[in-house]
Amino acid sequence: MSQPRYELYYHPGIPGRLEHVRLLLEASGTPYTEIARDQKDGYSTVQKICMGKAPESVDGNPPMFAPPALRVTNGGSGNGKSLMISQTPNILAYLGEKTGMDGGEEMKWWVQQVALTALDLNNEVHNSHHPVSIGAFYEQQREEALRNAKDVREMRFPKYFGYFERMLEWNKEARQGKYLVGKGLTYADTTVWQVLDGCFFAFPREMEVRRKEFPGMLGEFYEGVKSAKGLKEYLASERRLPYSMGIFRHYPELDRQ
Repeated sequence: MSQPRYELYYHPGIPGRLEHVRLLLEASGTPYTEIARDQKDGYSTVQKICMGKAPESVDGNPPMFAPPALRVTNGGSGNGKSLMISQTPNILAYLGEKTGMDGGEEMKWWVQQVALTALDLNNEVHNSHHPVSIGAFYEQQREEALRNAKDVREMRFPKYFGYFERMLEWNKEARQGKYLVGKGLTYADTTVWQVLDGCFFAFPREMEVRRKEFPGMLGEFYEGVKSAKGLKEYLASERRLPYSMGIFRHYPELDRQ
């Protein structure tokens, strides 16, 4: 049987929410194609299928709300047609099982639990610079962003980082593992790592202070994941897109002063 072919549908030029999926695939050594980057006029295809008032259906799959989306051919749906799904956590759960990055039957729900928590933080960090309206410019909501970012840094970071740190300690004691769930790398680790890396970009001063408070998570874990096989090479390559005007943005006035 031919191997499944994975195609990713997303906006070009930004890491965005698709970066969580890219990290899973890179860490597992799974080949993939990114339509907007790898095909001529590929973004038009993304727009037709995933965006607009009347997105096109693919092989009878239901409509997409928005990218990111994953299309699987050669064994996706089991009926000779491709499978197409959207929503970052949904894609992670699907690919986690297919690539062995979900921790296996015993631990897959814990892996998903941690990844979903990290994606909650992902959204809170994004909303720190767009607390009023996603459709409005940052400059139109700067005063509100100053208050929101302060709350995220002072109240939400300790809550999330404390949970991740407890997961590290639990896994070390219960499983003798150096990651968050089990002994091997899972998409819980790559998802948490991506959010932490984005926070280091958006709030460098705050994160340096928090590194002393949460040395396991922001020190050993953070450095260990980015040095893992597959990820180290990817992060040093041109495939890793730089942060820009997406989820993680650096506004110095929103950082610790």
